[in-house]
Amino acid sequence: MKKAIVIGASSGLGKEVAKLLLADGWQLGIAARRVERLEDIKALSPSNVEVQAIDVTNDDAPQALEALIEKVGGMDLYFHASGVGSQNMELEPDIELHTVATNGMGFTRMIGTAYRYMAEHGGGHIAAISSIAGTKGLGAAPSYSATKAMQNTYLQALEQQSRMRGLNITFTDLRPGFVATPLLGDDPKYPMLLKPEKVAKEMVKAIKRRRHVWVIDWKWRIATALWRRIPRCLWRNLKIK
Repeated sequence: MKKAIVIGASSGLGKEVAKLLLADGWQLGIAARRVERLEDIKALSPSNVEVQAIDVTNDDAPQALEALIEKVGGMDLYFHASGVGSQNMELEPDIELHTVATNGMGFTRMIGTAYRYMAEHGGGHIAAISSIAGTKGLGAAPSYSATKAMQNTYLQALEQQSRMRGLNITFTDLRPGFVATPLLGDDPKYPMLLKPEKVAKEMVKAIKRRRHVWVIDWKWRIATALWRRIPRCLWRNLKIK
């Protein structure tokens, strides 16, 4: 049985992807800060799901991940769905620093642990949810777009490094557009809003097909391709919220 670890499985896309993997016959290890929110996934197949409390911002998160891997009996797929994001037009420092701690330090901490494990155990697949926000700096969410750009580059660098070292590690950088999850609040009003169930299905399909980078969905693939071509002198004058 294939074995997957899903970090950030308590809600949103992490939860939806975990449910799809479980239905597809994977043995799962699921983690989040609040383990009580993971019990409904475990209830779907108690013998095939292991649960662990992990806060990616804590220094002991790598040890907690290693403990979860041991519970599951290995790791073929590491799926990283843990992340935060907020609009922050006033540049409140607590919001900016918490975003960097989670999406920057926490991401690096956990992806690095998964990478080292796979390097020592014959390889595997690392998939992570980043965002289309990493394409350009969004004035409404500075730390969010910056940390997502960092995630894009970090995964790209690790993919190159794994080839340099001759490691059998596959990477998938998943970049959804706006998704109707708790991350966007109770009443999200965003353009081209996507349903989490549909996005999760496309993510699992991208993992199975071993996509390197996958933007979700087709509308956002067009939008981000256009964004990349907008000169900086024009981009800085656009009002995007």
